Amino acid sequence: MTRTPVRQGQASIFGNGAATRRSGGNGKAWLTGATALSLALVSALAVAAAPATERAADPAAEVNTFIGSKDDGNTFPGASAPFGLIQVSPIGDHYSGWRYDDPKIRGFGHSFLSGAGCWEQGGQLSVLPTTGAIGPGQRFDTKNPKAFDHKAYASTYTHDGEVGQAGYYKVRLTGEAAGPIDAEATALTRAAAERYTFPAGAAQGTILVNTGQANERHLVVGSNIEVVGDRAVEGKIVTKSFCGGQQYTTWFRMEFDRAFASHGVWDETGGHPGGRASMQGDTRPHGAWFTFDTAKGKSVTALSAISHVDIEGARRNLRDEASRDGKPLSFEAMRKQSQDAWRQELNSVRVKGGSGDDRTVFYTALYHSLLQPLTGSDSDGRYRGYDTEIHKAEGWTYYEYFSLWDTYRSQNQLLAMLRPQRARDIAQSVLKIHEQNGWLPRWGYANYDSNVMTGDPATPFLVDLWRFGALEGREQQAYAALRENAYGLPPALVRSQGRAGNPSYLSRGFVQYDRAFPAKSMDVDPHHGGSSTLEYALADCSLAQMAQALGKDQDAATLRERGRNWRKVWDADAADPELGFRGFPRPRLDDGRFYVEADGGYSPRSHHGFHEGTAWQYQWLVQQDVSGLVEAMGGAEQTGKRLDAFFAYDQLLADPLNAARKQWVVGPYSYYNQYRYNPNNEPDLHSPWMYTLIGQPWKTATVLRSAQALFTNAPNGVTGNDDLGTMSAWYLFSAIGLYPAVPGTGELLLHTPRFEQVELDLGNGKTLRIEAPGADGRRVQYVQGAEFEGKAQDKVWLDWSALRNGGTLRFDLGTQPAPAWGTQAAALPASACAASN
Repeated sequence: MTRTPVRQGQASIFGNGAATRRSGGNGKAWLTGATALSLALVSALAVAAAPATERAADPAAEVNTFIGSKDDGNTFPGASAPFGLIQVSPIGDHYSGWRYDDPKIRGFGHSFLSGAGCWEQGGQLSVLPTTGAIGPGQRFDTKNPKAFDHKAYASTYTHDGEVGQAGYYKVRLTGEAAGPIDAEATALTRAAAERYTFPAGAAQGTILVNTGQANERHLVVGSNIEVVGDRAVEGKIVTKSFCGGQQYTTWFRMEFDRAFASHGVWDETGGHPGGRASMQGDTRPHGAWFTFDTAKGKSVTALSAISHVDIEGARRNLRDEASRDGKPLSFEAMRKQSQDAWRQELNSVRVKGGSGDDRTVFYTALYHSLLQPLTGSDSDGRYRGYDTEIHKAEGWTYYEYFSLWDTYRSQNQLLAMLRPQRARDIAQSVLKIHEQNGWLPRWGYANYDSNVMTGDPATPFLVDLWRFGALEGREQQAYAALRENAYGLPPALVRSQGRAGNPSYLSRGFVQYDRAFPAKSMDVDPHHGGSSTLEYALADCSLAQMAQALGKDQDAATLRERGRNWRKVWDADAADPELGFRGFPRPRLDDGRFYVEADGGYSPRSHHGFHEGTAWQYQWLVQQDVSGLVEAMGGAEQTGKRLDAFFAYDQLLADPLNAARKQWVVGPYSYYNQYRYNPNNEPDLHSPWMYTLIGQPWKTATVLRSAQALFTNAPNGVTGNDDLGTMSAWYLFSAIGLYPAVPGTGELLLHTPRFEQVELDLGNGKTLRIEAPGADGRRVQYVQGAEFEGKAQDKVWLDWSALRNGGTLRFDLGTQPAPAWGTQAAALPASACAASN
């Protein structure tokens, strides 16, 4: 490990002079909201009028960052770089940091997660411009600390003229008596820029830097702040974050492009003009203000950087990324650099066909999929590990924030396909967490394991990274960590809870359902014994494949058998009398008995024993043993009928573009007492492909067309929480014609693409081209046949080992189901952990 001493102070990248400089290196005047809106409408009409086979000239502008920012999609509209450490975005009333219809902007925060479903997840370092006077009896009354509460001073704003592109955000604040203030933001990996343009009639403008408050429920445990010279501020913020998790620290430095005319700090006793240093704790008011003379220059630019290592890390990140040749970047220069980075990322996937909205939804989904995990190492490679010590990543990038329960199902595989180098660094980051934490994480937040969610997501996550080539040279290290996790328990003093259900699972094949089981955090596996058993079995089967490939035959045999442990919670007598189906997963108690509800019965529509779902939704989490599941359900015909009821298939067929909103779960958190498919949550994301795995691939096509209709070019255009890109990655796979349904196999199931052509750069100089002449997302189409590299593809899947070298996959589509393609047993992949194996 490497320790670096903290240096006291640092010269500003803007220099020490007090001369005012205009922000924006291109000299262009700021557009009014009305003008910008007009140009946006012209641009939108131009895109809509473009031929369907042409890409827009600027993929960064084609992204709509407002998609998912409403109805608990929980995305943020502000600026970020790909996999960036820092983000600049509005903070409002919503628990996630921002919601599209929040009435006011409390500030612009500098740390956000995209799409996470828990509270207290971002907004650190809240910054807001104002023209309000500061002093006794003024709007910001220095005698009244409540005047500095961001809930009190929050500004109204307008969506007219608001811009949300990849790497750039703009909004007009309308809450000032002196006139509107225009706010812009852009970001690189570790540094960001904000430009605030004050109204023409204002002789001065003030920027509030609030360190005592984050978002609606983000508890700031304590903060330090120091005014440095005449144009900088730096400090640290300690927060208790994410689902009530433990504390972590963010250091920051912010520099302005001109000297401020006056400044001060506030705390629990009020405002202190001229104050230069302060510290506070216990969620008390805290921050600083900086007032600028705007008589000659209306725009003030602030460059900022954060670090999870120390204050020197924030200083270095700012110096290394926000300057060039020793001079600070202008706002426009940083914006260009940010958007150029996004253009490179987005241009690695090229689509033809579809409408303008189709392409916007597609590229926004790609954008959301490439936001996380977040960069965790500073520009010099240092990062803070799970042991709280400082380590150094030399020649690679350390990543943090791993929502594994979500991302192992789609986003992980997408990154492994499209960004193999990043996937290698992600895999190495997880292994470093194991080294420094003493155990593999479940939901890694900053430099600790939050333990949120259940099951064993680290196993399919790492096994798929192995299968896609991201663990080359580290296979044995990874397997040792995974085996330790699968066969044991973490020590009591290790924060990670691991497979807390292992004592019961290893001896009896199931995780007991026990709501009173002690937990290290808000979730633990026995609280959801039914779903945890299914998740463990799926993880075991994926690990069995890695064990077999590494020559660990005895482990492989044991793990394959454990991959069938879903049978241990299968109750052949559990019934849904209304629909007439019998046989469902059902949680078992510690004494081995099946769980009985308070009324003496059991309903498979009950959520008891299942995490964020019901037995109806979790019954399909057996994709590793489809043949066994079909047998348990009474044969392929009955399984198909059960899937039909689950998806409301007849209604989908009758109205494929509208039925999903009517028939499936509508509310983002409506997990309970449901028997339908839940498109808003992860446990049944793979279930549309269960049709394919039982020989009915045409029904997968119908379900996917209906599901895709839930993804729209609108603020509510993501179904449920986007969960760090998981739902977006699911949409991308559904749209290109491939899906990784069975962890550890490397098998990508084939289905009807949404676009006529998609080209995927695989990051190794190879390109995979997927062609589907006549593909039309407005109607249901069926695969009549397929070819890969000119050879007929009769099977319903292709292995990654074949696809990784690129090539051309071509689909022949029709309006009626093909009677032969994908329907015979020989066309289906063998179940990875079927009893016959």
